[in-house]
Amino acid sequence: MPVTSRIFSLTLVLGLLPALLAGPAHAAEDAIVTDRPDFVESSNVVGKGRFQIETSIAFETDRADGIKTRTRNTPTLLRFGVSDNLELRLETDGAQQLRTSGADTNSSQRGWTDLAIGLKWHQRDADSATGQPGLAWLIHLDVDSGAADFRGQGLRPSVRFVAEWELPHGWSAGLMPGLYVDRSTEGRRFIGGILAGVIGKSLTDELRAFVEISAQQLASARDGGQVITLDAGLAYMINPSLQLDLAVAHGLNKASPDFGWTLGLSAKF
Repeated sequence: MPVTSRIFSLTLVLGLLPALLAGPAHAAEDAIVTDRPDFVESSNVVGKGRFQIETSIAFETDRADGIKTRTRNTPTLLRFGVSDNLELRLETDGAQQLRTSGADTNSSQRGWTDLAIGLKWHQRDADSATGQPGLAWLIHLDVDSGAADFRGQGLRPSVRFVAEWELPHGWSAGLMPGLYVDRSTEGRRFIGGILAGVIGKSLTDELRAFVEISAQQLASARDGGQVITLDAGLAYMINPSLQLDLAVAHGLNKASPDFGWTLGLSAKF
């Protein structure tokens, strides 16, 4: 494993260790709110001077035209609060393994994926009394920094808008449209879309569930097609600073992975 990979992995372990050992360190109103495991981001930011890590392991499988692909990676998001309404973000799919098998092929690639740097601006809070949604904007820039097998083409910006409603009886809803700029393998620049909606339900004070439809990629067939999945999952708050989550995804069209699942752990400091 390269030195940079070992340093990154060690940083994650050391970063999570205090939260794993500590009990509730902050008031309930400052409890952890994550951007995972659903695809729709939260409208909340972590708060001034606060740091949050959201990391996981994820698997996807797909079969098309007699070829089976299996992907394993470690999606990770680091969030730091610049102010009560603004946070800095560093995101990656982490270490990735891609296995391809079929009648005439059997291959495996390993490596680190690209990094994305970003900002989230919390525009306003949700108000359940008036039905006003919480609003936020996210701007990210993907950088071609990963291993050769998984590296994108140049710098790829994206923008997403989040609206999040608090509904009666523990229900919630969120909507996230967005746009991204990418490059094809030939280097041709194109614009794609993002659109996702989620419904959530607090089952207890610590446990919430969600179901969503996420169009993570809306593009023409030559630019990768439309990747649309039906997702569902659970998030359990172990203490106000620590969350465990699980989610599954089912592809709704040919261009989408057939099935995926993820198991994640998030900590706030």
